[in-house]
Amino acid sequence: MDEKKRKWKKMLKRINWYPPYLGAGIRVADVNDELTRIKVEMKMRWYNRNLVGTHFGGSLYSMCDPHYMFIVMQYLGKGYIVWDKSAKIDFKKPGERTVHAIFEISHEKLEEIKADVEKNGKNTYWFSTEVIGDGGQVVALVEKEIYVRKK
Repeated sequence: MDEKKRKWKKMLKRINWYPPYLGAGIRVADVNDELTRIKVEMKMRWYNRNLVGTHFGGSLYSMCDPHYMFIVMQYLGKGYIVWDKSAKIDFKKPGERTVHAIFEISHEKLEEIKADVEKNGKNTYWFSTEVIGDGGQVVALVEKEIYVRKK
């Protein structure tokens, strides 16, 4: 793994100490060496329950917020601006116990984004993931729109 990827991987693990993540009990559980796949999880705690005893919806969204943007940013490097543009969360079932989500973008898709932005200067891209509960049930579907442009 090169130095740039090593720094990104270290930063992604340190995000566990980011106050909104720490306060909600969210943690980055795993990052692959290519930095194209991030697994995030959140255990049920007294401090991240809502009034009816299930995961607070804001925490479910927070665990999904920056990860697609991080994957694209580290892949493209400093010559690009990458922002979260919009998001949608569709709650399917109450989240109980531990929930997790996996954010993954293939090398082919990342190369496609790079080539597209090189050609057109900017564009937006949609990604989606499921928040999965302990029993394998889909708790929420999250869609993220990522804006990318050349500097």
